[in-house]
Amino acid sequence: MARPTYRNLGKSGLRVSNIGFGTWVTFGGQVTDEVAEELLTVAYERGINFFDTAEVYSAGKAELVLGKILKKKQWRRSSYIISTKIYWGGKAETEKGLSRKHIIEGIKASLTRLQLDYVDIVFANKSDSHVPMEGKTHIVFANKSDSHVPMEEIVRAMTFVINQGWAMYWGTSRWSTMEIMESYSVARQFNLIPPIAEQAEYHYFQREKVEMQMPEMYHKIGVGTITWSPLACGILSGKYDDGIPIYSRAALKGYNWLREKILSEEGRRQQAKLRDIAVIADQLGCSLAQLAIAWCVKNENISQVLLGASTVDQLCEDIQALQYVPKLTGALMEEIERILGNKPHPRDYGSVSRPASPSIRPKSKSRKSSRGRRRIVF
Repeated sequence: MARPTYRNLGKSGLRVSNIGFGTWVTFGGQVTDEVAEELLTVAYERGINFFDTAEVYSAGKAELVLGKILKKKQWRRSSYIISTKIYWGGKAETEKGLSRKHIIEGIKASLTRLQLDYVDIVFANKSDSHVPMEGKTHIVFANKSDSHVPMEEIVRAMTFVINQGWAMYWGTSRWSTMEIMESYSVARQFNLIPPIAEQAEYHYFQREKVEMQMPEMYHKIGVGTITWSPLACGILSGKYDDGIPIYSRAALKGYNWLREKILSEEGRRQQAKLRDIAVIADQLGCSLAQLAIAWCVKNENISQVLLGASTVDQLCEDIQALQYVPKLTGALMEEIERILGNKPHPRDYGSVSRPASPSIRPKSKSRKSSRGRRRIVF
């Protein structure tokens, strides 16, 4: 029976299972509390030590459900890792964003719902106009960025949260590499705590950031990568090949964006590629979903791949994907690459090589040039 292996999260000392379990859509929403408990129990007993949630998931209900299960199970707190994300906490203007006020009040509210003294990682989420976030009764598209909050305020607030013992580490979610570098530079300039990881979407059809930019973040400043949506909200499982199944996520209320994506011209092209990839899955004796997960885990630059599941059978099948990772030979990976035809190529990501603003440069040595002027050396 396949079990996870463990990796350091970035260059931190935190050891995480190479697959984690997320609660988006399912906990407090799509599944009953009883099924949620079964899912969490199976994940824990199969060696997954990382459970991810967010204040926005099912308007806080996901954290409530997760907290009740953890209290009931009485597992040693030191044996698992809990992460949550802060950004959308409520409807009021002061209940969202990454201000010091909301970061501190948001993490305290999350801890109350989770019935925990601390979370292991708090992620600073970021919204944009392309990624759906959950509202109280439906999915809404977040279109408010927090560019007006100074980076120093965010980093100071996260450092305060850690110093108070409410979190062990902090990370970023859906940040650009330029923003991650800026946060690191602020931390170094003011002797604060930098982020240890970024959560980023990664699958067959979403590759450039994780494959081309995040490895540089790891080597430069030690930031690890946790990826989510390895099945692209179920698209890569093959279940949408003949349309929208009535009980699928795309059939849920508020998921028009997913239905439109699947039924679009680009969605049809993706389904055609998946039919070709299914031939490789048949050769390996695994499902399309297992192959998609194994393909993500195969990337050694990733610390962890987050999984989601609505049934125990689905979760067990996804975990079994681990047994196919070593079977993905170089030849098979090249064949998948040929079918996808979207391998990202190196290009100049100059924005990540130094901070965006001269006012937040990291501590540096200086020396005089031949003309007597002081020159910054990074």
